[in-house]
Amino acid sequence: MIHRREAIEKAAAIQVAELMAVAARTAPKAKGTDNLEIILVEGEEKDILAEEMRKIAKENDAAFFARDAGNIEQSHVVFLAGTRVQTVGIAVCGYCGYADCAENHENDGICAFNSGDLGVALGSAASVAADHRCDNRIMFTAGKAAMNLSYFETAVKMAYGIPLSVSGKSPYFDRK
Repeated sequence: MIHRREAIEKAAAIQVAELMAVAARTAPKAKGTDNLEIILVEGEEKDILAEEMRKIAKENDAAFFARDAGNIEQSHVVFLAGTRVQTVGIAVCGYCGYADCAENHENDGICAFNSGDLGVALGSAASVAADHRCDNRIMFTAGKAAMNLSYFETAVKMAYGIPLSVSGKSPYFDRK
């Protein structure tokens, strides 16, 4: 059997994305509370994600969504991570801008620890991609489009995507 470049590179990117999911899941979280949802998209769902990003770009005069959609199309797979917004009950905090978790909840606020935990998980995931020399870039735009498309099974309120590419030159830099 002969394995060709395209199949090898796609399989490797998917394997790296799976390892990224492990790194994100095991990343430290406030009080050990795991509010993350992690998914991988490829194929038709990845194409739909890029289309949604272009739609957002057009409707909001936000050209960076269209630029990033081009990057998604050039990618083998997209790692997506989002967080449910749920206070974790840390006393004497107020990082969210409210006096306490009860006031945050009453005002439908966003717990600072949820966004912090998501950031740590994304950093862990991106480091795995880098460790495996897989081109990647953290994108708000992909996460926003995935939320619009209801790709997440739970009530995710913040999400980011990390597309992965294996090519001679990273498509995620020197972008226009």
